[in-house]
Amino acid sequence: MSRSDASSGKEKPRQTRDAAATRARILKAAEKEFAKKGLKGTRIDAIATRARCNKALIYHYFGSKEDLFSAVLEVTYEKIRAAERKLDLAHRSPRAAMQELIGFSFDYVSDHPEFISLINDENMHGGVHVLHSARARDLNSPLVALIEEILKRGEAEGVFRSGVDPVQLYISIASICYFFIANRHTLSAIFALPKTRDVLDMRRRHVVDVILGYLRPDASSIDIPRVQP
Repeated sequence: MSRSDASSGKEKPRQTRDAAATRARILKAAEKEFAKKGLKGTRIDAIATRARCNKALIYHYFGSKEDLFSAVLEVTYEKIRAAERKLDLAHRSPRAAMQELIGFSFDYVSDHPEFISLINDENMHGGVHVLHSARARDLNSPLVALIEEILKRGEAEGVFRSGVDPVQLYISIASICYFFIANRHTLSAIFALPKTRDVLDMRRRHVVDVILGYLRPDASSIDIPRVQP
């Protein structure tokens, strides 16, 4: 390459690609290490070895182990939100859209154990990394807006009850899906549930039925007695 080519900046696109590839390798390696050992147990040396780079590059791109953990969490949320967008829920009937979202939420935590490990670890640290990540928070806003739109369509069509809070509904969906998968080993031991696909499918159907049952228009008319103190 001539000096004129180098001075004109023709090396920059390749340098940019190389930097992006290195950064992506570091994030992928960090995700595996953090999911396996947690933030406190993970060493930058191990991430560097897995990413096939030196420690200096990690600090150059991410600043610190804490900042790298924050970046991994952002990618974790980006991946689940990107997968949700592929469902194209806006063009489905309200009931079908909600059923698809519930089933997807169950399948995602079942198929991505690293998601559970990373979120559990972040909660052990008080959620401070997500709290200081505008990106992680902003990723959830479109989903909440979509759920709200589905609920409104369902209410207008008479298939969903009125007054359902989209944030509370999503928390319920996420938690009811998450709990069984995150605690499957202990639940299987306590209730003698074999770790088979049939048991997983049965639980998935139950989760869908529970949430859709709550959303039924007649469910809002059920008078649940309060427990007297």
